[in-house]
Amino acid sequence: MPHPSELEAPPAVLITGSSTGIGAACALELDRLGWRVFAGVRSMDDGRRLAATASPRLTPLPLDVTDLQQVAEAARAVAGAVGPAGLAGLVNNAGIVVAGPLEFLPLEELRRQLEVNVIGQVAVTQAALPLLRAARGRIVLIGSANGRVAPPYMGAYAASKHALEAIADSLRVELGPWGIHVSIVQPGSVNTPIWEKSRADADRLIRALTPEGQALYGEDIARMRRAADRLGAAGMPVGRVVRAVVHALTARRPKTRYPIGPQVRLAAPLLRLLPDRLRDWLIRRALGLR
Repeated sequence: MPHPSELEAPPAVLITGSSTGIGAACALELDRLGWRVFAGVRSMDDGRRLAATASPRLTPLPLDVTDLQQVAEAARAVAGAVGPAGLAGLVNNAGIVVAGPLEFLPLEELRRQLEVNVIGQVAVTQAALPLLRAARGRIVLIGSANGRVAPPYMGAYAASKHALEAIADSLRVELGPWGIHVSIVQPGSVNTPIWEKSRADADRLIRALTPEGQALYGEDIARMRRAADRLGAAGMPVGRVVRAVVHALTARRPKTRYPIGPQVRLAAPLLRLLPDRLRDWLIRRALGLR
């Protein structure tokens, strides 16, 4: 794909979940590289703060991926702005973390996890595909190490990221005839505000546990929270993920998968080769669980 400076009009990209973290960092870097960025945000206050640090090419859009009306309106806004040139890229980044023991996880929380991390990604992709087809654009999904190995008390989140792996594989083949590349980025722990948000959500769910749930899982949950704090503190710089996203959008031959960090490149493949019960024992030991 040519560099934006070589084109009459800059290529356009739509990024979901651009308020903070990976999405915001991708939006700012692609804007710096000369792309026309449509930054989907839950709050327009966040969008205005993002736009204040970027060029006039960056346009914030209200985009809750679980709100089909907002998804349709965002697609219409992008279509009106880019015209027949279409959309060169879609970065499906929006995501949340729902944590807790599956035995006591409220089903509405499981639905919320899947609505945001899975169904919302498909909804945005469906809405953007006519524009992507017009430009032979590319789709980038933000996966996770937990799409390879599911840790305890993160079953809902891991299920959503496992689902994205399947969606990436299916889309890649389905969209191949139109030259639409599909890549999934698989980072380990990243130093972003999602850790603070997920800790707050986890604390809320833990407080809502029944006395029985507290008695059964309280000790493990406390240990898991300390392990999560360690992982968050040691998270990789967000720039490593941004570089992978930029490569997926611009390289002549983009990769289908971008594993980033030792959790994904080394630990996950090794764990998957082990017998299940040995793997389970190693995970519990590594996390300090009973």
